[in-house]
Amino acid sequence: MIFDTHAHYDDESFKDDLDVIFQDLKNHDVSLVLDPGCDFQSSLNSLKLSEKYDFVYTAVGLHPEEVGDSSLDELEQLFMLLGHQKCVAIGEIGLDYYWDKSQRELQKMVFRMQMEWAVETGKPVIIHDREAHGDCLNMVRNYPEVTGVFHCYSGSAEMAEELLNRGWYLGFDGPITYKNNKKAISVLEICPLERILVETDSPYLSPVPMRGRRNDSRNLPYIIDKIAEIKGCSPETIRDITTENGKRLFHIPD
Repeated sequence: MIFDTHAHYDDESFKDDLDVIFQDLKNHDVSLVLDPGCDFQSSLNSLKLSEKYDFVYTAVGLHPEEVGDSSLDELEQLFMLLGHQKCVAIGEIGLDYYWDKSQRELQKMVFRMQMEWAVETGKPVIIHDREAHGDCLNMVRNYPEVTGVFHCYSGSAEMAEELLNRGWYLGFDGPITYKNNKKAISVLEICPLERILVETDSPYLSPVPMRGRRNDSRNLPYIIDKIAEIKGCSPETIRDITTENGKRLFHIPD
């Protein structure tokens, strides 16, 4: 079976057919889903999904793109959700310098506060890192007791080696199937099987041949097949190992 460790089913684009998708997941060997929040409302919506569907788990966090003037108030609300029995991680958190370079210091402060939550609760974190590799790596170095996954990993092979040595996992999504994505392939080549997680980031980042369409967990076999090709093993091996990796990282029982 397959564990989609990063899918945003609380997204508005799924409001009309989520039940249909979830009923069909078993036909595509998907048995577990982790839905990370991006702010208070999406985290709350994710928790509600996890209460309705026993195979859905959630993470609670404030995404760097959602950082703003009300961040401190929102963080107080989010912290209260961490104790929910289906909340298995803190995320999606991190740094994003692609869209707005004016709030870097505020992003770092919010990121740091949520890393402190990880220290306090012992929960793993799900990190979003977009064009902020150096600062994200420095944050990790400042919290050696915290581990988790770099979602949709886009850093260098050298940075990946340091993260792997520190006990981190790397998430691989649809872009691993894109033409000429040599950087991601070079990272995957050095990543041990026991540190790989598979993700969709639904509704985004659909793999080839579904690129350009809304993504969902039923597309995971395309990602798994590509990883199996690069690692020189069977898709069944990748399915089994990545599912066990996700369950181990997020402390999800059999």
